[in-house]
Amino acid sequence: MKRRAVYGDRPPAYPSKEELAAELCFSESTVDSHVSRGLLPKPRRIEGSVRWCWAEVEAHLGLDAQQAAAASPFIEALRNAT
Repeated sequence: MKRRAVYGDRPPAYPSKEELAAELCFSESTVDSHVSRGLLPKPRRIEGSVRWCWAEVEAHLGLDAQQAAAASPFIEALRNAT
């Protein structure tokens, strides 16, 4: 598995499928499945790239910003960094 880039203290505003899957700890095929079942929003095409709006993803998952940060393994890793 490829190592993810570090983006700071929050997920990217418009992640790619790979980035979205990594943020949610899903496989890319699970992202596709969740989109087709309506559990995640449909992606947008931005200048030829397929991207998801992170705010819409949070809304679909029913997370407010504080819950999303608490549920994010990325944020948790930052908190535990020494």
